[in-house]
Parts: sequence; C-alpha cells; structure tokens
Amino acid sequence: MDEEYDVIVLGTGLKECIISGLLSVDGLKVLHMDRNDYYGGESSSLNLTKLWKRFKGNDSPPEHLGVSKEYNVDMVPKFMMANGALVRVLIHTSVTKYLNFKAVDGSFVYNNGKIHKVPATDVEALKSNLMGLFEKRRARKFFIYVQDYEEEDPKSHEGLDLNKVTTKQVISKYGLEDDTVDFIGHALALHRDDSYLDEPAIDTVKRMKLYAESLARFQGGSPYIYPLYGLGELPQAFARLSAVYGGTYMLNKPECKVEFDENGKAYGVTSEGETAKCKKIVCDPSYLPEKVKKVGKVARAICIMKHPIPDTKDSHSVQIILPKKQLKRKSDMYVFCCSYAHNVAPKGKFIAFVSTEAETDKPEIELKPGIDLLGPVEETFFDIYDRYEASNNPEEDSCFVTNSYDATTHFETTVKDVLSLYNKITGKELDLSVDLNAASATEQEAA
Repeated sequence: MDEEYDVIVLGTGLKECIISGLLSVDGLKVLHMDRNDYYGGESSSLNLTKLWKRFKGNDSPPEHLGVSKEYNVDMVPKFMMANGALVRVLIHTSVTKYLNFKAVDGSFVYNNGKIHKVPATDVEALKSNLMGLFEKRRARKFFIYVQDYEEEDPKSHEGLDLNKVTTKQVISKYGLEDDTVDFIGHALALHRDDSYLDEPAIDTVKRMKLYAESLARFQGGSPYIYPLYGLGELPQAFARLSAVYGGTYMLNKPECKVEFDENGKAYGVTSEGETAKCKKIVCDPSYLPEKVKKVGKVARAICIMKHPIPDTKDSHSVQIILPKKQLKRKSDMYVFCCSYAHNVAPKGKFIAFVSTEAETDKPEIELKPGIDLLGPVEETFFDIYDRYEASNNPEEDSCFVTNSYDATTHFETTVKDVLSLYNKITGKELDLSVDLNAASATEQEAA
C-alpha cells in the first residue's frame, strides 16, 4: 500500500464509484478504499435478512415474504433518464457492458388527490385528464413550442431569447394554469422548488426536451430505465472498470484516516499502519465529518407489497411525484416502485419507497400522503437520515467531498453533483457527447 497515487477515493457509494471510474478512464492512478466489507456505502443494496437486521434489529424475517437472497433492495433507489447524463457517463466509461437495463413502466404525478400519467408531448397533452379541454389546447401549443425549439435555429425561438426571459414569462405567453405549471415544473422538468420560474427558461425547456426524448427512446410508458438486480450492480461494475485501467480497489480497510501536512493539505490515507500517498482525496461525508455541514434530513419509508400501486395501469416499475404545492409542503414527495420484473424481489413481490426532505421528526406521519397511494402493504420500514454538503475549500486542502443523497427518485441531481466535482478535480468539463445507441442492451431488455 506504500505507493503514491494521483487520487485516493474513500467509500464505494454510487457517486464515489462514478468519479473513480471517470478518473481512471482519464489515465489517473486511483486507489479506491472502503471501511466496509461490501460495496455501496450509503447507496448499498440489501437482501431481506440484511434489511430486517438494519431496521428491525434481528435477522429472521417472516417466511411469507419469500427467499431473502431474491431481494435486492437499494437504499438510495433512483431511476435513470434514458438519455440523461448518467447513461452518457456509463457509455463514456463503457460500464454499460457490465449492466443490463430494463425500461420503467410508468411516470405519474399527483394532482388534486389523484395520480395521473405525466404527459410529455403535444399528443399526450390532448389525451391527459389532468386538464380541461381549453387548457389541453394551451398546453399542446406550449409542448409543440418546446419540442420544436432548437438552440441553433432562431426561427424556432418565436422571438424569445430563452437565456434572458424567465420561465414564468414564457409560460404566461401560453396562459397556462397553476396546476399545469406545477406538473410541468416538478414532474417533467424535475425541479425541486419553484425558483426556476424566475430563472432563464432555457434550463426548463432543455429538461422538458430531455424527458420527451428519453420517453421516445424506448416507446415505453416512462423516460426512465433501471438496471436488472437494482443499483447494487453499479458500484461493482465501476470496480471492474477501474481494474481494467489499473486502478486498485480495497474493501474492509478499517479507519481510513486522511493525513494532512502542516499547511492543512491532504497528502495520504492511513489504514492498518500503512500510509498510501496521493495528490487528492475524494470521499463521502462520513470519512471527513469535520469538512461538511448538515443541510437537511431525508425521511423515507420502504414498503414490501404483493401488488402494483393502484391506478398506475398495473405498472411493475413506476415513479410518482407529489409536488409540494399539492401537499401544502415545503418540498416534493417521491414514490418509487420496482418489483420482480427488475429482479429486485421474489416473484409476485413489489418494493415501494416513499421519500421526502423531512420537515418533522415523524416520518410515519409526514410520509402518509405517499404511503396512502400504495394500497395494502405487507411490511414497512421507516428511516430518517441527515443530509450533508461539503463546507471546505478543495483548493486549500485537496479534499473533494461528495454531497449526501437527496430524496429524489431519479438521478438528475446526483449526476449534477458528480460532474461538478469532476470539474473541480480535473479542471475540465466532461465531454458527454456519446453515441447513445452504445447502450443497446437496454433496448433489447426494454422490449
């Protein structure tokens, strides 16, 4: 271990593994360590016995729930946008060859007490029961504007400079109602609050286009894809990738103490009496608690069921977004459901997650609007965890700390964090102009 590396990465969570993979592909010498004897850190994937032990304190789950090893329950479940940044990163690093994806059946939004399919195109807008007749026509015109918009083609701009006009101004041009704006902003553009309304419209239009293009890619009911056997496969796929490029992975390394010189700059990591030297450290918040600040809490419920979520057209995998305004809350709530169709549970079993940014210390009460959508539940586990963000200056101490995972059930915010960190570490933007067809296994799996 007494070697020198360009970067030492601590923790094998999704973010750390993606960064480690990207840096390896760039030709950097990477050592990747974890104090645990399993991959994944906070974003690990548990079988039923481990899930039971973690939340119930013993390792004997009831027999009617099925075989433990047939469960792959992700602790941070997130769907991937089919044409999104994470899929591009996976293709860029060739990790797609280690994974099989399957399309997600449905994407829904909660509105006025009911759940509705999220309309993403002009055709779907006309069919949607989210809106009345006249509103459908207005929404259709707006969707056509977004679909036809091309940054390089001024004719498609209809006289609007989207880098200058706000989202609110564009929406007012089409006269859309508040409820329509709510589902477009939160379930299509995937904004987490309403500050986007006062920001340049270009970001929202790009997000809506990404959703529609991802939806069209597999002709399915949603723009999302998810790996067979869940996200637990991802860290291991990146570990394989790293090995191909000469990187080293070490699990079960106790302590992992970051060493600093007299100027406060990190120069290595000590474990079991040996110190590996490096120029930079990347880690999750648990390895450098003195360099992060608490910014919030996530409340979540994990539910095991034997049926799909009602009113989702019997979808075996689905996301439902409950916009904050609909619940009179400060933040959105998310429902994620997956099943044996993605090999994450035994035949006939479904796993649903309900998550939100916690506003109280009582997850069972706070998450009730999401849990009420699920129908009868066989077993529920409640959890609340703190969310941290880096508070240090990496230029001074050479430490790059990832943010904790938020409550969203899609990867868009996670990848943003990874790409921003990659930029800080390397000083360059990651080129994500890849051939999306390279994830072709996905298309066959999605069929």
